[in-house]
Amino acid sequence: MVWRGAFAACALLICVTATAATLLEQRVDEAIRTSKALAPGIIGVEVVQLRSGKVLYSRNADKLFTPASNTKLFSTALALARLGRDHRMSTRLYVNDGPDVNGRVAGDLVIFGGGDPSMSERAVPYDKDAKPGDALAHVDALADQLAAKGVREIRGDVVGDDSLYPWEPLPPGWTAEDSVWEYGAPVSALTFNHGMIRMAVRPGAAEGDAARYWLTPAIEYFAINNRVRTTVGGERKIDIDRPLGSREIRMSGTMPLKNIGADEEIAVNDPALFTATALLEALVRKGILVHGRAVSRHREQGEPPRVPAGRMIVERTSPPLVELLRIVDKISQNLWAELMLRETGRVRTGDGSRKAGLDQLKLFLTEIGANKDGYVFADGSGLSRLTLVAPSVVIRLLRYMYLSPNAVDWRSLLPIGALDGTLEKRFSKNAAANAIQAKTGSLSHVNALSGYAESATYGEVAFSVIVNHTIAPASEVRAAIDKIGIALLD
Repeated sequence: MVWRGAFAACALLICVTATAATLLEQRVDEAIRTSKALAPGIIGVEVVQLRSGKVLYSRNADKLFTPASNTKLFSTALALARLGRDHRMSTRLYVNDGPDVNGRVAGDLVIFGGGDPSMSERAVPYDKDAKPGDALAHVDALADQLAAKGVREIRGDVVGDDSLYPWEPLPPGWTAEDSVWEYGAPVSALTFNHGMIRMAVRPGAAEGDAARYWLTPAIEYFAINNRVRTTVGGERKIDIDRPLGSREIRMSGTMPLKNIGADEEIAVNDPALFTATALLEALVRKGILVHGRAVSRHREQGEPPRVPAGRMIVERTSPPLVELLRIVDKISQNLWAELMLRETGRVRTGDGSRKAGLDQLKLFLTEIGANKDGYVFADGSGLSRLTLVAPSVVIRLLRYMYLSPNAVDWRSLLPIGALDGTLEKRFSKNAAANAIQAKTGSLSHVNALSGYAESATYGEVAFSVIVNHTIAPASEVRAAIDKIGIALLD
């Protein structure tokens, strides 16, 4: 009787488990089948129970997809695993000699970048409700420290030196158009305000007047060619462009008097020069005389790393790495992701190149048992369309990090469904989606969502959904992916 009862209980458990698996499959299949937004595209999905490793759902999971910003899962996991949560980067000021008794520095003042992206208007640690701060406060603080050291005059140039990493501003697969805007800002070891400037354009006072504009931070870096004219009626038609590699912003078109205007975030051509310019202007504001000008210094690929001659006089240290990584994943910050990749390569090999970082990523994925045919990486952010990943490899990474000593910090990096980061306005703000922590991904015709969900039946699961070649509006594709996410919660 005992044996027969145990057999019956076991049989019932098998039946219930099989039914649950079938229901999960049915729910996901139904979410895919009923979505017109997904129908023309190609979708890859894998869902795995974390405690057992059991595959609960799989569709095209070993095929290669463009992952967009799901790539950041890999660059941030690599940095956290290889560098540790408390790793910090520094920005340093060097002088050859001085200051003398009169406060004079005879030669150049060098600001040497250490890969720190945090000199910006963004609050660190991450706070979803924080308003943009004053990016200039960071260079003002450097100028204050320099003044406190007795510096009153710089007889040379202010040199922005980003030679800690080789000068590789645009990874393969980034387009010339990408490089004009904030999301495609050039990669540099010396970065200020994400390598971008914010432009606000508003109507002039009367018909025919040129449009007004403001730049934030207010730095004399760009030449503005303003051909936007104010009209009484009609539609707003504005074209804003920065010719590749230039320091000129061209604006043309029309803006009605009653229009609210336009706001754009425009990438600079040379982040090291931009930073040096910001510092020079900060020195002038503090009453420090500068005889020279702002210039930049780069290191070409193949050249050995170098440290500026002279002595370090001021140093600024970044927040802990885990706080920077949280910004990367929560808001999907491309430039910061690229810097994390290069910093990992530099620390591990002495070479801060993109290739060194990608070699470290490949080694890391080999160590965790990822299928070597399941990925091709060209960058650390996912802006490159040359980067390809299979959903099964994403799952391998997610499960490894879930079981790793960095698990708590790792989970804290990811956006929470309907609550913060790039998921704050997703899932129709359904509070049930708070049980989902995942990284988004978006390019033209590409959408992805990969992370963790708390299933009522299976406990915690890892999932990856990547959709390519869709032609529906991105909002509709995201809504369809969100339905799959909710289906995992049971």
